[in-house]
Amino acid sequence: MTSPSCCGLLRTLALCGLLTAAFAAHTAHAQTKDLGNGFRDHGCFAQATTSRGTVCTVDGEGNNVVLVWLFDHRYAYALAVIDAQTGEIEQIPRPIASDCPFASILSSKGRYYTYMGGHFIEFDPLKREFSFVQAGPARSAMSMTEDDGGVIWAAVYPNADVVSYDPATGQMRDWGPVSTHPSAQYPRAMAADDQGWVYIGIGLAVGQIFMLNPQTGVVTTVVPEEKVVGAGGLGVIRDNNGKVYGYAPVGDEARRWFELHGGQATMLDAEPKLSRKPIIAGSQGLAHYNLPNGERVRNLDLIEGRLVVENPETGQTRELQFHIDGEGGSAMGVAAAPNGTIAGGTYIPSWFFSYDPRTDEWVRRDCYGQWNAVTTQGERFYAASYTEGVLLEWDPAKEWVGTDKSKPESNPRYLQQTYAHPGVGRPYTILAHPDGRHVIYGGTPGYGSTGGGLVFYDTETETAEIISHEQLAPWHSTACQAPLPDGKLLVGTSREPAMGGVRKVDVAELFIMDMETKQVEWREAALDGVERYSDLIATPEGIVFGIADRTLLFVFDPARRTVVHQENLEEQLGLSVHQQGPRIFVPSPDGRIFMLFQKGIAEVDPKTCAVTLRAEPPRAPAHGFERLERFLSGVVTDDGGRALARDLADYFIREFRAALSEGLQPRLHLLPHPVNLLLLRCPVQTPDIVPSDAEGTPTPLVQARGDGDVGPEELRESAERAVVGHHGTPSDHSQ
Repeated sequence: MTSPSCCGLLRTLALCGLLTAAFAAHTAHAQTKDLGNGFRDHGCFAQATTSRGTVCTVDGEGNNVVLVWLFDHRYAYALAVIDAQTGEIEQIPRPIASDCPFASILSSKGRYYTYMGGHFIEFDPLKREFSFVQAGPARSAMSMTEDDGGVIWAAVYPNADVVSYDPATGQMRDWGPVSTHPSAQYPRAMAADDQGWVYIGIGLAVGQIFMLNPQTGVVTTVVPEEKVVGAGGLGVIRDNNGKVYGYAPVGDEARRWFELHGGQATMLDAEPKLSRKPIIAGSQGLAHYNLPNGERVRNLDLIEGRLVVENPETGQTRELQFHIDGEGGSAMGVAAAPNGTIAGGTYIPSWFFSYDPRTDEWVRRDCYGQWNAVTTQGERFYAASYTEGVLLEWDPAKEWVGTDKSKPESNPRYLQQTYAHPGVGRPYTILAHPDGRHVIYGGTPGYGSTGGGLVFYDTETETAEIISHEQLAPWHSTACQAPLPDGKLLVGTSREPAMGGVRKVDVAELFIMDMETKQVEWREAALDGVERYSDLIATPEGIVFGIADRTLLFVFDPARRTVVHQENLEEQLGLSVHQQGPRIFVPSPDGRIFMLFQKGIAEVDPKTCAVTLRAEPPRAPAHGFERLERFLSGVVTDDGGRALARDLADYFIREFRAALSEGLQPRLHLLPHPVNLLLLRCPVQTPDIVPSDAEGTPTPLVQARGDGDVGPEELRESAERAVVGHHGTPSDHSQ
């Protein structure tokens, strides 16, 4: 329920957390709904569902059906059974709390299997029900297969566990891990020979093929230990001759083939001629479109709800319509674009979206890559894209032309000179530097690697400098950044490697580098035990506020190169919001600094370091308020429905329009995912943000102060200052 104090804050602050999913490229009106009390619902970024595995089989009545794991912000929320003759659809909710398939298999008996969320799951299409669900090791299978005896096998991420299930006996067995390597293990290949031996290929940090004896459980390896190298290119393939053929890097050779049979590995001089045994299994992209009656699925469009079935003999097709109750996916990043729209990107699938609050109109398009971190610099909109670690440049003033690496006239334009993989593979931080010229981004490296660098892009010269982790903080990944006076840059790191990589440092660090020379002038583990510096914000005087590990607020003095204040806020405010590219600090033009936590919107006083909870969400989820970031993004999956956060989203648009109509310059600042946008009307009036006691004295909802080594009174004077330099100057985000 919305409190008067919350409404007072919302009269000045309007938060927008919008939900994303895949949509075909088109323009559409939002059809905004008035929710009352000043709020309106503008809907999702795009409402659709994607597949995490599709197979064709028959149901208990002999009907040809299509089975689809449906995926949106809830992950794999249901298995759809679509009648290939009528288009009738039944959505059967997942039988576990959460997660999604990364591998699945349709067995020779016609049952559909996956292993996700630490559970082996069997779906029986004859009964249209999940017929077996049993807990096992964490977390999800990366590959699955069926042996000649009908036993279903799964190789599980992240600990390389192997699990089997025998449908004949209903028994599941956990065989334990086949590898003890310290990295997260991606067992993306699995096959069994006619002797029952099971072979598992694991790549990334190391490349190895493991052989599991089903009689004893003993595991042996194929590639000699002295010739094992990191790689992603491994595979094992079951042949009709009963043998398995595998390939892996061996020493200096990128690919060497092996014949595998009965636990014996024979190195081959050349690639063998294969006759693959038909096994309907694959990754999350599995698409088995052959229907049992000989027909074929020609097109399955979950976005438009359309199934096209073709008879290969006659060439005739029939088009069927169905409806899916999807709730949309999630946004990776949102920012104010130079044309006054709100733009960003989604993931799974990767789409661009743009919302114009003046016309209440959405534009949605397919886009290149996953726009992990976005910002505006001048008249251009920039996206640091996963997985290539490359920068894309969109000019909103020009016609959209789909990105093509080889075509510089594309818009968004692929900036080849910024291609940073594997040094940067998953961008976590992006900065539109206050100099108005540079865009700086960084993050974790490509899969299987350790240590992420920084990329400096000069928008005037269109040149880029890619700085490796060895030159910055060896084996660390760049996590956040803040500009300092005199051309310096403060960067916070994470000790985490890329997924599949090996952690090589014990504690995260801060470092200061020179923008001109790109040399690190100072680096230190400024705080004990920190795993990640989550976000930083600099004041004009050079004092930096930061948050570490989502709990620890600290103040850093770059001139003295020391932390002068710190306090843990978890008990009072919960964890801060978090995602790739988190933006926890939200500066306002009048010098105020807001922060986002699980419990609500807080404000930190730059003079005293006191933290006050300013507002809680207008109404709590039916099952309790567990995660603020999920609530504000409209993705809470409780009985209250997914539109909860749109109370806030609507007020954002209302205030944006009002500011424009009054000739004001509303400033949009990025917030942590998926709480993406903050509007601050200018000039900002001090809102009635706290309730009053009987004497009319404001009573803070929550107030917290720490006891750092240096008292707040010793900090530099910062009253009435405008906070700049967090994600560029305020004018960089003015519309």
